[in-house]
Amino acid sequence: QVQLVESGGGLVQPGGSLRLSCAASGSGFSIYTMGWYRQAPGKQRELVAVISTGESTNYADSVKGRFTVSKDNAKNTVYLQMNSLKPEDTAVYYCNTVVRDRTNSIASYWGQGTQVTVSS
Repeated sequence: QVQLVESGGGLVQPGGSLRLSCAASGSGFSIYTMGWYRQAPGKQRELVAVISTGESTNYADSVKGRFTVSKDNAKNTVYLQMNSLKPEDTAVYYCNTVVRDRTNSIASYWGQGTQVTVSS
């Protein structure tokens, strides 16, 4: 079992910045990818950014050039630096990780979500 704990959400004005963090804990797993998804009211959950163990990244077109995903392998932690925030970035942001677990199976885990609100 893998637990994900997120932090860093909050209220920010348009044009501002926030940094989200997500730490994975547990035992007997190896991480394939870590990343961030978001869900705005009335909308489906969507990919924001993901990073693999090989450091390759993938971003939603709407956040390219503004958001940066990074990770600290030693801490099993993924970060999302969000700059030039817009009101349309308002959503609950969920951390996700895909791992190979102790049974040698591929599994996906989600964090509890953290609210990001961009408003003046």
